Amino acid sequence: MDVRRITINIAGRVYPLNVPAAEEETLRKVGKQIESMIKDFEQNFDVRDKQDALAMCALKLGTNAEVVSANYEKTINSTNERLALVNNSLNEIGK
Repeated sequence: MDVRRITINIAGRVYPLNVPAAEEETLRKVGKQIESMIKDFEQNFDVRDKQDALAMCALKLGTNAEVVSANYEKTINSTNERLALVNNSLNEIGK
C-alpha cells in the first residue's frame, strides 16, 4: 500500500498525516472545504474564535452525513422492496 505523508492546514494549525495515496486528494479537498466553512462562519455569524467555527463545521458536516445516511437507507429499502416485487412477479410467471 502506497502511503504518503501530507500536511493539512485547518484553523491555522498544521496537521501532518500519513495517508493512503488513494485518499490524498479526498483529504486535501475536505481540508479546503473545512477552511472555506470556517471563513464563511466567521464572516456571516457571531463567531468568537476558531473553536466556535470548528464546532459549527462539525455540526454541519455531521448533519450532512446523517442526511446522506438516511437517504441511502431509504434508497436501499426502496430497492429491496422493488426487487421483492420483481422476484414475486417472476415466481408467478414461472408457476
